[in-house]
Amino acid sequence: MKTSIKSISRMFKKHKTRFLSLFLIILVCVGFISGFGMASDEIDNSLTDYYQAQNISDYIIKSTSQEGFSDEDVEKIRQLFPDATVETGASLDVSVGEKRSLRLQFVQTDSQVNKPYMPAGNGKLEGNNAWAEMSDEVIEGYSLGEKVTLDFKEILVAVSEQNGTTPDDQTLAMLDMLQPTEVTVTGIVQSPLHFVTTGDPSYNNTDVTEMPDTADAVEDMDLLQNVLYLSVDVIPTYKDVIPALPDSMNKPLIGTTDIYVALADRDSFNALSDSYQAMTEKDAEKIKSTLNCEVITLFENYSIKSLAAYSEKLLKLGYVVMAAFLLVSALVAFSTMTRLLEEERSQIACMLTLGYSSIQIIFKYMLFAFTATLAGSAGAHFVGTGICVLVYNVFGSNFVMPPMSPVIMPTFYFIAAIAIVGGTLFVTNVSGLKMTRSHPADLLRPKAPKPGKKVILEKIPFIWKRLSFKYKSTTRNVLRYASRFLMTVVSIAFSTGLVLAGLALLDMSLFRFSNSQAIVGISVVIIVFAGLLTAVVIYTLTNISVSERNREIATLMVLGYRDNEVTGYIFREVYINTTVGVIFGYPVGAVLIKLLYTAMGSGTVSDVSWFMWLAALPVAYLFTFLVTIALRPRILKIDMNDSLKAIE
Repeated sequence: MKTSIKSISRMFKKHKTRFLSLFLIILVCVGFISGFGMASDEIDNSLTDYYQAQNISDYIIKSTSQEGFSDEDVEKIRQLFPDATVETGASLDVSVGEKRSLRLQFVQTDSQVNKPYMPAGNGKLEGNNAWAEMSDEVIEGYSLGEKVTLDFKEILVAVSEQNGTTPDDQTLAMLDMLQPTEVTVTGIVQSPLHFVTTGDPSYNNTDVTEMPDTADAVEDMDLLQNVLYLSVDVIPTYKDVIPALPDSMNKPLIGTTDIYVALADRDSFNALSDSYQAMTEKDAEKIKSTLNCEVITLFENYSIKSLAAYSEKLLKLGYVVMAAFLLVSALVAFSTMTRLLEEERSQIACMLTLGYSSIQIIFKYMLFAFTATLAGSAGAHFVGTGICVLVYNVFGSNFVMPPMSPVIMPTFYFIAAIAIVGGTLFVTNVSGLKMTRSHPADLLRPKAPKPGKKVILEKIPFIWKRLSFKYKSTTRNVLRYASRFLMTVVSIAFSTGLVLAGLALLDMSLFRFSNSQAIVGISVVIIVFAGLLTAVVIYTLTNISVSERNREIATLMVLGYRDNEVTGYIFREVYINTTVGVIFGYPVGAVLIKLLYTAMGSGTVSDVSWFMWLAALPVAYLFTFLVTIALRPRILKIDMNDSLKAIE
């Protein structure tokens, strides 16, 4: 047992670089996969939490008559939804001073529905106090303490004209009795119904049945500009224009134009789930059959619908890149462990000779693989959480994002971690069993190197004769080990394809179909992690190759090759592999781009700008260059004496 433990300890020490490589590939891939998956879930969870915390109304019922809703109408809605919270209000679109397209939103003083988030000020909405919508790219906004004069005569006349009627002289004479009302902005708020920073067309004389999902199609629509929230107590009454009117006949000059319904079951929303949509469609029909009105559900709310749509597109986009990342990480992890077992042939033979069972021998390699992948997965959780927070904050360029949900769903993290850890252990076990079934004498003999073969270039004398010896040697070495070459090319091809996919997504956001800064941020994350993946892949596979060719490199040193010549011998192969991988990466990238554009719902491969295709080249070669710089000391530190000792 002591010998076995020492053997395990020595193996970890001897192969610490390989351990680090395996750790890094898992860290990058599982971290990226879990980060994207968690970000989509986090957006949905945060939107649902926000819906519940602000008690967002499920239905806004708008009157289609100039008189608005009567008390009997409101009572019918209360009876239709006996367990729901039902509140009334009024909204008018007017112009006041220089604040064009101003919406006056009259709400109950003690309103519990559509509770706004208040980032500044603490004044209650009562008396002549007012709240102003916070400013963004479209809304100019008001400042705290600013005075706003409301001329209700002018407002009511404008509203009548908007409804196609013109007040007669008698009505105008009565309206002259109204004195201008001055209100003071005592709070800056964010409406839970409108949180898109680039403008919200919801409820702005727009056909709500054709509300777009995202910012691609709203530029030509009427956008919500400025909003003032006022108490219904500010609305003048008929007694203000007819002083002799009895109190029993008094009522506000502006009737109830809106009814807000917040359903009792707040868990049904779930980020605009399919079941919630089916329920709202059914309820909307019931409301319309009860009142002559327009019913606006949250599926016609641009802010909520577009954020939910972006979350869904992020998930679809994530599925595409997740599959590619998982494939590359699996290839590299499997290659690392199978080639480690090949390198430990003599150790396995000795243990078999000493009477160790196959399970005991394989255990230490399983432990090595499990420890490296588990450590990488543990670190990937923090990387994934960081990516999740980063992506969530990136969406803040398009939305005033609701507070992040404290619960981060680790579903994608566990799926990715279990898949890669389980797959690596499975391959290690299968390869180990195959090797332990061999005869110890066969394992003690060094595996015969593959014989050199003529390569295709040798059949083209015009090219082959002009190559120097070192390039002929490099070409033969690259093609001698076809399986290794193929695995390297496939890994680099998919890494390059991911870089191209990120660049295409960036191109779509900046120059083509969308002005979404959120998608720009996501594309940058993809490019960076695809580049890191390229670096880790090249570093891992090249480092393995160097470990397996210590004797070959030591021989070059003994023969008097200079440092640059020795490293060049290896690095030429690296750059050839990278070049071939990049070439095959273009068709892989085209497929990934097509899948991404399909997930996003717009764009084709032919739409990608030509310079984006070229941009993938410097990214791939930059990371390759950084890897060669990192590996140079590793090659030059090879001990010639130890490496050249005969195994026989």
